Amino acid sequence: MSDLGTVLRGYTGYRGHEGHISFLLHRFTGLGTALFLTIHILDTATVYFFPSLYNHAIGLYQSTLFGMGEVVLIFCVFYHGVNGLRIAFLDLFAPQGWVLPIQRNSAWITMGVTLLLWIPSTVIMVRNLLIHNFGMFGG
Repeated sequence: MSDLGTVLRGYTGYRGHEGHISFLLHRFTGLGTALFLTIHILDTATVYFFPSLYNHAIGLYQSTLFGMGEVVLIFCVFYHGVNGLRIAFLDLFAPQGWVLPIQRNSAWITMGVTLLLWIPSTVIMVRNLLIHNFGMFGG
């Protein structure tokens, strides 16, 4: 078992281009998604036991800061999902694809697919945020 210093050096010591960035993004987006799910489960559980606390949480979630956090959350979900599919495909069906040139290409494809999914979602979410929080576009 590695000590904490070894683990942190593994995360902070830059070892490669697309591969290391892909690894770090996969870890951080997974942690971000897990953090959101934990908070979501806890605040939803309050609806039965502390309805006023639940209503307060809903009020917080309608703020601009949380709206921007949701945009980041959607990126986390999309990237983690697409990259997970890439990893699963390579592990299950194409183990010979774990070579540097293929990894570089697949990392860029993963980011491209993520952005193709995320950008339209972001436009819709930011538009709704501007309508409901700032009264823009006739809101």
